[in-house]
Amino acid sequence: MNTPRSPRRTIAPALLTATALLALTACGTSEADSGSDAGKTVEIRIPDPGNSGVLALGKKDGSLDEALAKVGAEVRWTGSAGPFAPAAQAMNADQLDIATGSITSGITSLAQRPGFKFFTATAPDAAGEGILVKNGSGITSVEDLVGKRVAVNQGGTGEYLLLKALAKAGIPADEVERVHLRPDQTAAVFNAGKVDAWAVWATYAVAEIGSGRAHFVADGAAIGSDNYSLNAVRTEFAERHPEIVKALYRYLHEASAEEKRDPAAYLNVFTDVGPTAVTGRAKEVQTRFTRQGGTVDPIGPEDVERFEAVADFYAEQKVTRDKVDVAAHLLDIEKLK
Repeated sequence: MNTPRSPRRTIAPALLTATALLALTACGTSEADSGSDAGKTVEIRIPDPGNSGVLALGKKDGSLDEALAKVGAEVRWTGSAGPFAPAAQAMNADQLDIATGSITSGITSLAQRPGFKFFTATAPDAAGEGILVKNGSGITSVEDLVGKRVAVNQGGTGEYLLLKALAKAGIPADEVERVHLRPDQTAAVFNAGKVDAWAVWATYAVAEIGSGRAHFVADGAAIGSDNYSLNAVRTEFAERHPEIVKALYRYLHEASAEEKRDPAAYLNVFTDVGPTAVTGRAKEVQTRFTRQGGTVDPIGPEDVERFEAVADFYAEQKVTRDKVDVAAHLLDIEKLK
């Protein structure tokens, strides 16, 4: 079971001070890093948030622009939110300033000479991630996955959840076939019966559970997941504009707390019809997951310990060649100035 997070904590000495949704189309050098910024409005490039969530509502009602305008910044929406790995590459290439991802995908991206740091943490989603199976599949426990094919996104949340579930059950990882698929390509494969299970998170699980045809055989709580959600910032942007990063953090923290209180207000922000809309039972499932979820918080010492545990696990499972030093790539948001 996940340890509850306290609202304020003393930050670990390992965190650094400054002196985190992707197929992206933006390119070139940002205005933020071109010459003097005196008297200029600084652009902060963030993936377009789509139809739901804190950033979607902030985009629609103008509250995010209002919050950032107080520190001389404005958002330039670029590309679209998606897997963290391409977002990390975009930050490294100075095509993006902020992205959101999991600690699991973050660790594999940190192994690739990163140009970004993490500055917030949201507690693992105990209810909304897990091992998904079809109703009537005959799979009633993690042990039943032996000899089966399970879809995972390589090096990210899916692979972590499966390996963590198997390790907890004492099952050697090679007794289950991992099928590496992009999450946006997996639903059709799963529903066609070409894999027996899918290790997945809420973004994709909600529609499957909401259809009434699938359920978690083990959710994040049962697995013992330490799969935090994190926000990342391009390192050079954080060094040049710490006040903007702090303002964005404050906005995300307050808005995520409000979203937890009133999840429905953050669904179907721009449209309640079409492929991006969450409707019917899926809407009920998403609302329940959000109410049970965490808020965007500073990274505290207990979080760092759990990040390091994930890094240890990834090295043990040969997902990464060596243990990744996560602490070297964290910002103390409360000390930015």
